[in-house]
Amino acid sequence: METSAKNHIPAIIGRDAEHDALAAVLEGPPSVVVLRGEPGIGKSTLLNALDRLAADRGVRVLRAVGVESEAGLPYAGLHQLTRPLLKRAAELPGSLSHALLTALGRAEGSAPRPEQVAHAVEQLLAIEGRVVLVLVDDVQWIDPPTSDALAYLARRVTAGTALAQVGFAVAIRSSYDSAIVEAAGRVIEVGPLDSVAAESLLDAHAADLAANEWEWVRRNAQGNPLALVELPAISRGHPISADLWETGSLTDRLEQAFGARVMDLPVPTRDALLIAAVDPTDDIDEIFAATCVLNPTAAALDVFAPAMATGLISTASGRLSFRHPLVRSAILQGESIARRQAANAAVADVLTDDPYRRTWHLAESIVGPDDSIAALLEANSTLALQHGAVMSAVRDLERSAQLTTDSPVQGRRLLLAATHAFALGRSDLVDHLVRAATRTSLTDLDWARVHWLREVFNDGIPGDAARVQELCDIATRAADAGDVGLALDLLLGAALRCWWADTGPAARARVVEVVSELHGYDPADARALAAIAVADPVLHGTVVIERLHSWGKPGDADTARLLGMAAHAVGDESLADDLLATAETRLRAEGRLATLAQALSMAVAIRLDLGDWPGAHAAADEGLALARDTGQPIWSSGTLVCEARARALVGDSTLALELAAKAEESVGRQRLNDLLSCVQLARSLAWFGERDYERAYDAVRRAFMPGDSSFHQRERFAAIAALAEAARRAGEVDDARTIVADLEVVAEQTASPMLHLQLPYARAVLADDATAENKFRDALAQDLRRWPWLEARTQLAFGEWLLLDGRDADAHAFLRSAEGRFEQLGARPWLDLARSALSTCLSP
Repeated sequence: METSAKNHIPAIIGRDAEHDALAAVLEGPPSVVVLRGEPGIGKSTLLNALDRLAADRGVRVLRAVGVESEAGLPYAGLHQLTRPLLKRAAELPGSLSHALLTALGRAEGSAPRPEQVAHAVEQLLAIEGRVVLVLVDDVQWIDPPTSDALAYLARRVTAGTALAQVGFAVAIRSSYDSAIVEAAGRVIEVGPLDSVAAESLLDAHAADLAANEWEWVRRNAQGNPLALVELPAISRGHPISADLWETGSLTDRLEQAFGARVMDLPVPTRDALLIAAVDPTDDIDEIFAATCVLNPTAAALDVFAPAMATGLISTASGRLSFRHPLVRSAILQGESIARRQAANAAVADVLTDDPYRRTWHLAESIVGPDDSIAALLEANSTLALQHGAVMSAVRDLERSAQLTTDSPVQGRRLLLAATHAFALGRSDLVDHLVRAATRTSLTDLDWARVHWLREVFNDGIPGDAARVQELCDIATRAADAGDVGLALDLLLGAALRCWWADTGPAARARVVEVVSELHGYDPADARALAAIAVADPVLHGTVVIERLHSWGKPGDADTARLLGMAAHAVGDESLADDLLATAETRLRAEGRLATLAQALSMAVAIRLDLGDWPGAHAAADEGLALARDTGQPIWSSGTLVCEARARALVGDSTLALELAAKAEESVGRQRLNDLLSCVQLARSLAWFGERDYERAYDAVRRAFMPGDSSFHQRERFAAIAALAEAARRAGEVDDARTIVADLEVVAEQTASPMLHLQLPYARAVLADDATAENKFRDALAQDLRRWPWLEARTQLAFGEWLLLDGRDADAHAFLRSAEGRFEQLGARPWLDLARSALSTCLSP
């Protein structure tokens, strides 16, 4: 091997560019680099070179290798990676230490959430206190829970938000994909060696070949380094027929060539290799014990010696590894189904102390249904969940359903798998499993679950009153069948349909009626209160607010989040902010980052209403970052609306209008009244900032017009101040008074704080001169400590009115206070108005 003076990685023939890219992982900011290429192309060799360089620099190296047969074992890859660090797990915060150790099967207790496990790994790497290099080979075969945890960390590294100095280099086969690859900062396509490099490598490994043999190997290797190294050795001991190379890919040819070498081994050795191929562990003792079950004549550990002599495997420290993953696949491809099943049965026979793996191998040892193994697989899913391996539980249940003879039981297992897939946000998998379940003989209760699972990914579907009624009927049947929790989930889904788009009063009333009359429902269940609030926030707003204020301290993060949703729905924004802050704190402490992202998203609009704009920006930034880090879809329409409004408030009108147009385009076809109402408010604030008050008024007015696609019975409460201030400057006071008069009637129906705080502002701004002062003072007499944005607007409007009344000295105090608040918030358009009024007030 040569050595590159530039980066000191031992040079690999023909891979200078890859050298430089990998060396960069250890230099400068941490990064994530992916090597992608065909089998044998040199990815593992490059990772090994980087490993040696990192070790020379004192960098801690953590390695894992994906094994195809291991992909169903939860956190198998993570166990490989963290094994050297687990002694420090006790230094983690208690909940994170428990999550990690439970996931790895080293502790018992409640199931950790995947994001907790990922966060625990990140914290564990930070405790290490030095640069860490994570190397993962054959990432396409890493088990899903490990893949998700590594993808989370990789996204954190790429975004520059990781707690530790972590570099990533992973290798994946072409035509495969992975969440880790999606998080990478750079993907390097590792292709065949050029002719000069290929000939140099062949010369280094096959100098003894005759000229015709040398040319034959060079031509058939196609620049693949593994082929260039292995084919000479294969050809020396095995005459190769021409037809071996006439069909199939190079990978197929290498597998056949490796398989030919395996076939020449003694039978006990072949049996040992087959056991090693189906057993995802690399423990020699376990492999030997299972080999003895498969073939009792394999009586000594030297059964491995013939395979070691041919270079197919190596052993060290009680571990067995294959020369290349193609050796493993060649063994499996070369054996019959019956032989592979027998090998799996032999492995299962020796796993008496590991029921999870034993069941997994038993399931691989049969063809056709088997209810006893199906039951064991369902039990396996429970074990997987206890380790936080939700995806593994889904696969166990799906395989269990395949082995089940009883159709209703088969359907139940598929729906249980779909429910767990929903928890992961996997809408594609939920759809697949639900469709499979509908082909079985489902019970009425399971049909109710089908409806819920079809509903949970469709919160944004327009308000279909008939569908809302149908969901209410299904919820009633689910409750009658004894599953009140499912009933409440269905009713919350129905309520959200009422929120997103106008379903009409009958549908809203039906949701509230079913929730209120639900047999056996727990009045303290936050889902019930959230469903009532979201379905009909005006007519039942007062009752919801009373219950919220008498609820007491929420006992857990989910309750706090649901109560925060209810408070926001009825316009009790300060309470909603407090509840969601509680939910955020608990979710963050528990490491539940995916749910935390959702709570933060809800908090953005609330904090914009209250005037906590730094809090709104922080929630938006963290929420979007966490959504990306935890692999959740980035919310498009809702995010655009909030961002449009935020941009308008600080005076970036051009961008605000662009974002509002994009948001309107994305939600307009579905007539999502809720978001369209928010679009009009953002647009109005943007035009107000441009001092185009007529357009500002025309935009916001639509949010108050029943029948308009932008009308929303609750969202209009947030737009009252914008309506009034635009109307006064646009000369539309009389028209606005008519709208406010309608809202006065609504105010008699609900105690919504947002409505009752914004109405006094509108009354004052739209009042005649005879009554304006008293109304302004009434508006300012309210408790506006949590509403600084509204208070500052009221002070500005009152100061401007006092100026027109010739009372400059009185106006000065209000205008100065408003100016200070606007400057603090960054509300540039309103700050300019306050300063303009102050200049008039202070002029001679």
